[in-house]
Amino acid sequence: MLFFTVVSYGQTTRFVYETLVNPDSINLVSMKSERTFLDIKGDRSLFISENKLKKDSLFTSLRSEAKENDKKGEKDFSKLEGKKHFEPTFFEYFISKSIPDQKVYYYERAAGKQIYYQEDRPVKWDVTNVIEKQNGYSAQKAVAEFGGRVWTAWFTKEIPLSDGPYKFSGLPGLIVKLEDDKGDYKFDLVKKITIKNAFEEQISAEAKQSTRVNFHGDKAALELEFGKNRKTIAGNNGGENMNMGGGRHNGGMGGGGMRGGGHGGGGMHRGGMGGDNQGMPMSQGSSADTSSFTNTVQNPIELK
Repeated sequence: MLFFTVVSYGQTTRFVYETLVNPDSINLVSMKSERTFLDIKGDRSLFISENKLKKDSLFTSLRSEAKENDKKGEKDFSKLEGKKHFEPTFFEYFISKSIPDQKVYYYERAAGKQIYYQEDRPVKWDVTNVIEKQNGYSAQKAVAEFGGRVWTAWFTKEIPLSDGPYKFSGLPGLIVKLEDDKGDYKFDLVKKITIKNAFEEQISAEAKQSTRVNFHGDKAALELEFGKNRKTIAGNNGGENMNMGGGRHNGGMGGGGMRGGGHGGGGMHRGGMGGDNQGMPMSQGSSADTSSFTNTVQNPIELK
C-alpha cells in the first residue's frame, strides 16, 4: 500500500487530555484512564489516543525494517521480537478535522485496509452564559446532544481554537473539559506541548471511502472478503504442502509447510487490534496481549 509522508517536518501543537472511560455501562466496573491527544498542525487536527499512536508508530517502524530486510534478502525477524508489546486502547480509530470548514473524518482499519467516512451530523451547541474555572482556564459552558448522549463542554476563549476531543468542535474556543450525561466518558485537558517532527497518522492512498450510515456494512464486507481470500490461500497452501511434503506425517517441516503456520499465521488477528497489522512480521501469539481487553469494550461513545 502507498502511504503519504508519515513524519512531518513542521511544528505540531499537542493538547493532552486525561480521558476516563466506563467500559461497561451495564455491569458496575471502575472507570479506566487513558490519555488522548488533539494534535494541531496548520488548519488541520488529529484526535488519537496515546496508546494507538504508539502502536501505529511502532508498526510503521516495523514495516520499514521489514522492507529493508526484504531488500537485503533477510527473512529473520527474531530481532523484532521484543518490539511487539504495547498497551491496549479504547479508541481503535483516529479522527481528522479540517478546522476552517469544520469537516470531520473518521478512520478505522478493517482486514488490513483503511476505511473512513465524513461525519454528516454537525454538532449543534447550546452556549450558556455560565462561566467557571475549568482545568486552569476561564471556561464557558455549552451543551449539545450527539450520538445518543447529551454532552457538556467547557471551552475557553483564552485558546481561540475551534476544536476539541473526538468529533467535537465548532465553539469559539478550545474545549478544555467534556463529559456525557451518563458519566461514561470524560475528557480533561491537562497540558499543552509543542512537538517538532511529530509522528502523523498514516492516510492510505487506497483508503476505502464509505458513509456514516453504510460504514459498519462496508467494514463487515471488507472483513468477509479478507476471510474468504485467506481461506482460499490457506487451501492452496494446504494442497501445495501435500504435494511437497514427500509423504511426511503430522505436518512435518518439509516443503511449504511453514507458510500457513509461520509468518502468515502469526499476524495479529482482527479481534486483537482491529486488523491494523495484517501481514506484519510478528510472532505467533502476539495478538493475545490485547485481544481480551479490546473485546471487553461494550460501551461505545456513540449509542446511535
